Amino acid sequence: MTESGLRDHVGYWLRLLSDEVHLGFERQLDARGVTVAQWNVLVTVYHGSATTTTEVARYIGIDPGAVSRLVDRLADKGLMARSADPASRRRLQLSLTEAGRALVPDLIRIADDNDDAFFGALPEQERIALMRLLQQLLSAVPSTAKEASHA
Repeated sequence: MTESGLRDHVGYWLRLLSDEVHLGFERQLDARGVTVAQWNVLVTVYHGSATTTTEVARYIGIDPGAVSRLVDRLADKGLMARSADPASRRRLQLSLTEAGRALVPDLIRIADDNDDAFFGALPEQERIALMRLLQQLLSAVPSTAKEASHA
């Protein structure tokens, strides 16, 4: 039996593709003064998918401390604000500032264009199938990626 080589592994191809998709997106966001990690927080709060640091962390699958640092940077840029949660004095609600709300639709267009640039070669049904397969694979992984895939 022949041992498998590097290019015989799906993970190799996924990493190459992920690196390319991420790098293209990162360059475009950088021109707007935002990182990919900050984009994740901005779009999550923009769509109301999560409104606290803990909820955002769970939704995007990263540590709450990392989200807090991202929110600090976004607040410093004037894109995000924290306010007291009326239901709990210990929790802070996250919201976008006017500048943040104005910026996110442009970032969403960039994300959509980036997806189209990399996945547009696939018919829509195949793109949907690919996304479902990736979500299925992630749901089998016992990690924070599992939570993110279900969010």
